Amino acid sequence: MEVLIAEDNVTSRTILQAVLHKWGYQVTAVADGVKAWEVLREESHPSIALLDWMMPGMDGPEICRKVTSLDRSNPAYLILLTGRDSKEDISAGLEAGASDYITKPFDNDELKARIRVAERMVALQDNLNQHISELQKALSHVNTLQGLLPICMHCHKIRTDDQAWQRLEAYIEVHSEARFSHGLCPDCMEKHYGGPSGDGETGGC
Repeated sequence: MEVLIAEDNVTSRTILQAVLHKWGYQVTAVADGVKAWEVLREESHPSIALLDWMMPGMDGPEICRKVTSLDRSNPAYLILLTGRDSKEDISAGLEAGASDYITKPFDNDELKARIRVAERMVALQDNLNQHISELQKALSHVNTLQGLLPICMHCHKIRTDDQAWQRLEAYIEVHSEARFSHGLCPDCMEKHYGGPSGDGETGGC
């Protein structure tokens, strides 16, 4: 999983980068808020971002607000890093759109625990998005049956999207949960067999 580090202090940035590499993460590191925003606004953005509160160009909370405004289905998990530890500052950071908040100085065990939580949340979001996609596909199949279907006026075959012609019952079985049990209606029994059909379930067409 890829992690973005946005930290203007070269020593802190280098240490964080080395630690995350050691834990097996792919790391992108930048030194200011503008570059961090450029990375996070891309479609293929890192899944997790560690953002220093105070940075040149754009601070951490402003980046959080901008990322939140994108209204994506797969937003980055944003963790603010700062020496500010008042309740007001923590509330302001979370209100800006941060997913979590770590006060400096922090030890590696705390950082690792927070990153692991972020990783689980990203995985849950990805799983949810997959289920939503599957539901949307299922819904599109249902909607197909509710739309206008080209049907032959003589043989009643359906023209599919690839311009092939398919038997009506076969088409419905593919695009819905319906299954067919064949029988004879009274008109067909009279036409083809010259007699009444009784309960309408005799024989097969």
